[in-house]
Amino acid sequence: MYDYLIVGAGLFGATFAYKAHQQGKRCLVIDKRPHLGGNVYCEQTEGINVHKYGAHIFHTSNKEVWDFVNHIVPFNRYTNSPVANYQGRLYNLPFNMNTFYQMWGVTTPEEAQRKIDEQRKEALSQLDGEPQNLEEQALSLVGRDIYERLIKGYTEKQWGRPCTELPAFIIKRLPVRLVFDNNYFNDAYQGIPIGGYNRLIDGLLDGVETRINTDFFADRTYWESMGKKIVFTGKIDEYFGYCHGQLEYRTVSFEQETLDTPNYQGNAVVNYTEAKVPYTRIIEHKHFEMFGQQVYDVPRTVISREYSTEWKPGIEPYYPINDECNNQLAERYRKMGTETPNVIFGGRLAEYKYYDMAPIVEHVMNLKI
Repeated sequence: MYDYLIVGAGLFGATFAYKAHQQGKRCLVIDKRPHLGGNVYCEQTEGINVHKYGAHIFHTSNKEVWDFVNHIVPFNRYTNSPVANYQGRLYNLPFNMNTFYQMWGVTTPEEAQRKIDEQRKEALSQLDGEPQNLEEQALSLVGRDIYERLIKGYTEKQWGRPCTELPAFIIKRLPVRLVFDNNYFNDAYQGIPIGGYNRLIDGLLDGVETRINTDFFADRTYWESMGKKIVFTGKIDEYFGYCHGQLEYRTVSFEQETLDTPNYQGNAVVNYTEAKVPYTRIIEHKHFEMFGQQVYDVPRTVISREYSTEWKPGIEPYYPINDECNNQLAERYRKMGTETPNVIFGGRLAEYKYYDMAPIVEHVMNLKI
């Protein structure tokens, strides 16, 4: 009945549906959740677009990708400038001259570089060969002060494992900027869709048939018969019946709260980097789309505390655990995928790959449909 059955209404599935629809293909998009949009879905609360599945900031240096999404819905000028809270002290991210001033009181790039080099030298003197774990890698890149205050606790909460048990390759490099620049991304373009991500998804799926609350695996034979080809964006190991075993994931849960104040933390993203604070960060959603006086025109605010946990069946998987064991297992499934005719596997779950949003759009734009 359809040229494409698209399983999953997230950014990959919606972008693929848009491109196929533009070429006259008949598509059906199904999603097991009660809404479209996957993890970029927003929910309006107190007139604020709440990122229900965590902060999503679109950023790219690819002008073609930027022009594409902006012709669906215009994006605002939001600039990602997170702040780290360690024991009540605030530090700008990414690591830049503001951070080094807050850390050591240094005011010149030469002073900052000297301090970093001193601590790196100390860490490297204690190594016997190459760094064997994330802790050794981080110490050798930025030294003890930055590692212990801004990396260690946050990373261990995020991964649920001591840094000494995490592979070194997770942080092959840590950006150090010797300029006063709090812009987290180096990309030429970044922003949030004006009116929220639902407008982007609705624009991509305009004219495309969709069904929510629809589980592909509940009646797999029926759904497979509905399309000449299938675009699958779910877990690749689930598609193949876990025949080689289950891949591992980290997941995220959220504790949302509406507060009787127009401005709770003054920033969209504040990371809590000490281990004893159970959540990894607090998101204040209005700062993604409201700037200056606009913040105070809305008398209340919505925050989400974000907790990172191990994935288990029944909850939503978020991030692949790209250690050696999981990568080898994922490669076996990917090989099966390449040998499966008429099925396209795409997105973070179907490719077992961490994706930012812009590379997902770029990937679909480069597909032959």
